[in-house]
Amino acid sequence: MKILVLNLYYPPDTSATAKMAAAFLKPLAAKHEVTLICGRPSYDPTERRAWRLWQTERLGMTVVRVGSTDYPRTQMVRRVLNYLSYVALSVPRALFVRCDVVLAMTDPPFEGIVGAFVAMLKRKPFVYDVCDLYPDMALGGSIVSPGLLARVWERLHRWALRRATRVIVLGDDMKARIIAKGVTPERVTIVRYGVELDVASSAAPELDSEVMSAIRSGFRFVLLHAGNLGFYGAWQTLLAAARELEGDGVGLVFVGDGAQRASLEAAAARSTNVRFLPFFPPTKVASVLAAGDAHVITIKRGLEGVVVPSKMYGILAAGRPIVALASQQTDAASLGAREGFGVAADPDNPAELVAIVRALLGDPQRLAEMGTAARTAASRYARANETLKFVQILEEARRQ
Repeated sequence: MKILVLNLYYPPDTSATAKMAAAFLKPLAAKHEVTLICGRPSYDPTERRAWRLWQTERLGMTVVRVGSTDYPRTQMVRRVLNYLSYVALSVPRALFVRCDVVLAMTDPPFEGIVGAFVAMLKRKPFVYDVCDLYPDMALGGSIVSPGLLARVWERLHRWALRRATRVIVLGDDMKARIIAKGVTPERVTIVRYGVELDVASSAAPELDSEVMSAIRSGFRFVLLHAGNLGFYGAWQTLLAAARELEGDGVGLVFVGDGAQRASLEAAAARSTNVRFLPFFPPTKVASVLAAGDAHVITIKRGLEGVVVPSKMYGILAAGRPIVALASQQTDAASLGAREGFGVAADPDNPAELVAIVRALLGDPQRLAEMGTAARTAASRYARANETLKFVQILEEARRQ
């Protein structure tokens, strides 16, 4: 089977969709002929490509990088040019790629609409892999305001969802959102990002003491947020709770970057127990994950099912508890409660988060039990099993 995939990002970019594309497309390419049309890398300043109209790489599959602009993710306004130039160059190129199925992900934010349009022109089945739900995320994150643009975007997005033979989502909360938009439940399938089984079951990796010290130094208990600092988090609630916990020896450590980092650093300027660190190299991820006593996953109210953080599964594999600063409707909260690896706090209530962290701080046995539950849960979300579901969806789409 020939599969055409459309997504702006692919490694060496480190966006969530780039990582998901690498994780699921490589096994797919072992069985089928996969062509991915992506853009020039823009996440890492050391990873750049000279401009060409397009260039082809053989990475176990065919990767076509069109000559989109490559403004970094910290330049939000200019990133729109990355999106527009990618679409302008990828659509004509896609029309000349022979395929049996068109698969679109969600970078740029309107890629589902683009994918549905390409599939319609090529008269091929369309599979929509929803990693982030737009325009809901743009509205909830105040990136765009309610109005004509949002209404047109939503109407086009619902058209794309209706055009899709199958819709792939990351969790139960996102599935509920999609069904509420009028998509029949039988066309919506959950494929979780999951975790590599050998990571979840192998012996503990050797940890880097310098990384551990950079994160833990000076703190009795570390609440760690490792990942993108985007528009979706209940950041003010998190910072307010951190200020209350300063006298308890609790440190709030952010490892990562994103559009909200500068404003968060400004808001936390007077807090001595809030620390900001850059992303560490991939070889140090195990040390980063092990450095936190508990990891925080935050989704602000109104964005339930709009964004589903894939980092949760790596945290589980590391055997670390999760504190979900999110409503009970989110996967991070509901799965944590059901599996025993997490607790949830109201994203609008700093006092509730403070009480939860203090309870964990005073109960090492409970913390250890949650860590054990996390490792057990990780084995149930093996990526190999999720990949099999992913491949099956594509194969079934061709026959429909």
